[in-house]
Amino acid sequence: MPKNLKESKQLTLDNLPIAPKQELAKTTAQVQEKRIIITDIGTLTKEDELALKVGFKLAPSKTAFSKVQSDLWFDNQQINSVSIRIPQGPLATDDFEFTPVLDMKGIPAGPHIIKVEMYELWSSGEKLSQTFKEVTVDYVPQTRESRFVKVPSVKSVAGKDLAVVSESEKDIYRGIEKTMKKEQLSKRDDW
Repeated sequence: MPKNLKESKQLTLDNLPIAPKQELAKTTAQVQEKRIIITDIGTLTKEDELALKVGFKLAPSKTAFSKVQSDLWFDNQQINSVSIRIPQGPLATDDFEFTPVLDMKGIPAGPHIIKVEMYELWSSGEKLSQTFKEVTVDYVPQTRESRFVKVPSVKSVAGKDLAVVSESEKDIYRGIEKTMKKEQLSKRDDW
């Protein structure tokens, strides 16, 4: 065999190229950089209402997220959970805010702990990019009620440039999805 011909190298398990390992490490690092940052929780007391302004930022950008789950806690009791769809349009920014309004009728005056927990919920139930922020609010009711309530109810949730999905809307979407799947299966069976 002539010496000027190069021998072909066959890849074996102990002789694999290094580049894919480096690419995997870069991809893993990018996934780890994905974060939700709660930038601000502001409060505004109105008559029998407490409006919370929750600001958050998505890192590295909004394109890394499709939806975010937000849980609201009042004095260590969960009072609300909403799913927020993240807009992907060219005019959307990486900074968002939403404003839950709490019905405070009957809540006693004094300091109360409000916690906002945000995360990305996977279909397996795993919480990724989880973060939370707590604030203590010194609540002074504008009117007196004869009864005392331990936990307020969420009156409304609004978000600038966000689509907040309530439980009833989720049920409607699930029903539409089931109907579409049944139609697809029946079309496939007809072929």
